[in-house]
Amino acid sequence: MRVFDNYESRVRGYIRSFPVMFEKAKGCILTDTMGKEYIDFFAGAGTLNYGHNNEQITRALIEYLESGGVVHGLDMATIAKKRFLEKLVETIFEPRNLNYKVQFTGPTGTNAVESALKLARMIKGRSNIVSFTNGYHGLSMGALAVTGNTFYRDEAHITRTNVSFMPFDSYMGPDVDTIAFLRKMLDDTSSGLDIPAAVIVETVQAEGGVNIASDQWLQGLADVCREFDILLIIDDIQVGNGRTGDFFSFEKSGIKPDMVTLSKAVGGGLPLALLLMRPDLDQWKPGEHTGTFRGNNLAFVAGTVGLSYWENRDLSEAVAYKSTVMYDRLDKIAAKYPELNAAVRGRGMIFGLEILERGLVDDISSACFENGLVIETAGADNQVLKFLPPLVIDEEMLIKGLDIVDETIGQILEAKDNQISRAFA
Repeated sequence: MRVFDNYESRVRGYIRSFPVMFEKAKGCILTDTMGKEYIDFFAGAGTLNYGHNNEQITRALIEYLESGGVVHGLDMATIAKKRFLEKLVETIFEPRNLNYKVQFTGPTGTNAVESALKLARMIKGRSNIVSFTNGYHGLSMGALAVTGNTFYRDEAHITRTNVSFMPFDSYMGPDVDTIAFLRKMLDDTSSGLDIPAAVIVETVQAEGGVNIASDQWLQGLADVCREFDILLIIDDIQVGNGRTGDFFSFEKSGIKPDMVTLSKAVGGGLPLALLLMRPDLDQWKPGEHTGTFRGNNLAFVAGTVGLSYWENRDLSEAVAYKSTVMYDRLDKIAAKYPELNAAVRGRGMIFGLEILERGLVDDISSACFENGLVIETAGADNQVLKFLPPLVIDEEMLIKGLDIVDETIGQILEAKDNQISRAFA
């Protein structure tokens, strides 16, 4: 590992949490250079919904490359892009009665967010944006401005102007209606809240600690946006693409956002980001917002195969079933260790186990890795163990990974008890 210490920037992060050299990956399994296998409950931060080296995706990529298909094409017309767009419309838009134009932004989620914010401000002629407490939308300048976590928001590299943060669902407790609070702030011309061009929100705040907006809250937010002529942007970068069971995380609520940002799993494991917008909002001039790698043809090929999983309800039903497996087991783990006062929350196949004792979740994640499980933390204080396995993981491996979490927590608590006993001996 010395080469990384010597030559890679200190900014590297996950290599510190998972300090081995990985060599191979398949499905939900990562294998290091020593041959040790790890169950992956991280899935590339939600990029690998269809698993590592998905056989169908790999085969399509090899065939495309061997055929001499275009790899880099900026925003020129290619066969790969044509097939991706047709598949997206036929498999995702039309069955859901959605009518969106598609903008291919730069290849990462933050590029899609930047595009959405820029377009919303341009259309409405207003600069303010409303975001929410504990929200995470990326780390480039505009996206960072609507991200809440202070770890990223250093005064030296962010402009704090033209963004207003409002309380997310249940942020102020279950009895406080934060939508009513937002409406009051918008309605009162002396509140100090300028009418924004747009509101940007995650239906499930993944990095923020697996905080879940209720259907009622999302419906209320959509009503407020209509009432005050505000564009509603849903950031579905991490919890879209089937993570909650439906392809879009907002489907269950019945709302239809004005814009949707997608990335991570939409490229089938390769870099791809999209901005979906109502057709009347497509007011760009040609070439007004560009990017050298906005046409990743290999990602179009991989993404087209990924969209095939949504031709029927099989994957949605599998996610729903595995969601119950995850919730039931995590609920039992929380009950088994009452001294943790752990809270379980989640939707589909994203779950969080919140433990407020400072530093304990970091210890659990590290020990899980030693025991053969890759799992990360989330939340403002890393107080949430975040479960994000590939959607295609089989039940046996899912249960085995949950077993590792259970056993690891038991080991850590037993070690703490022994340490206390020795201290008083």
